This record gives sequence, C-alpha cells and structure tokens, in this order.
Amino acid sequence: MKDKRIEKAYELGFSYEKQFKGCAQCTIAAIQDTLDIKNDEIFRAASSLAMGGGLTCAGACGGVSGGAMMISHLYGRRKEFFEGDDEMKITSHRLTRELHQRFIDTYGTVICGEIHQKIFGRNYDIRIPEEKLQFNEDGAHRDKCTSVVAKAAAWTVELILEEQQRRSVNT
Repeated sequence: MKDKRIEKAYELGFSYEKQFKGCAQCTIAAIQDTLDIKNDEIFRAASSLAMGGGLTCAGACGGVSGGAMMISHLYGRRKEFFEGDDEMKITSHRLTRELHQRFIDTYGTVICGEIHQKIFGRNYDIRIPEEKLQFNEDGAHRDKCTSVVAKAAAWTVELILEEQQRRSVNT
C-alpha cells in the first residue's frame, strides 16, 4: 500500500501550480507541506528556477530542480564537513538520479522546453505577452504544468520516504 503522503504531495503540487504558479517553488512547497519541513530559504532560493530558469525554458524543469533541492536539503553535503561528507553527497546524487530517471521515463527529458514540446506539442516564450497568454490558454495551469509539478512532488516524496525507510532498516 502506498504511503498517503505521496498522494498528498501530488495533490498539493497540482493545486499550488494551478493557484500560485512557479514550478520549482510549487514543487518545494508541496514537499515541505507534505513532510512538515519548515525552511523558507529553500523555497525562496528556487524563485528564479521557474520554466527552466529565468523563464527561458532552456534549463531543467522546475519540478526536477525543486525536487533535487529538497533531496539535497535532507541528504546533501553539509558545509561543516565540506572536505568529506561523502555518504551524504552520494545519497543526494543517487536520489536525484532516480528523480531524473523518472522524468526521462515519463517525458523523455528533463529540459523544460522539451517537456513543453511533449505535453503541449510546442514550446513557448512567455516573456512575450501573446505567448504567455497562449501558454495559459493551452492549459499550463489547468492540467499540463500542474501535472508535471504534481508528479515531481510525489516522486520526490516517494524517494525521500524510501530513503528514510532504508536508513531505519540499516540502523
């Protein structure tokens, strides 16, 4: 039986992207609210990562970036152990690769504009007002990007819960 927190993350991710927009921040907020993690700095740090970074569509999807940020928050290398902390660093890399692979398996890519091509059949430059209007009319915040964010949040929560389980078994 799947953990209900995975479903909650999906629902929150979908809802937040629909209401607030900003894929990376919505993914992070859904994960944080699902797992009761309070850290506004992580949320704020993701602000510029929307639509592949700076609204360019050229970089990684904000769902991937937001998920990776939360994985690193929990399992990333710590500054006080900058020269070491290999176990934490390796864990964050492994979980992020798993998240990356889920995007590849589902969308064939992690690049924002290429995901748009797959789910919309075209790419957008939302810095152009007409393109932004078309993006929204084509369902960006109705069922397209909302679903991508929802999946990213759910997949990330699932990976985090699996890692927590793995660690509790090994202790």
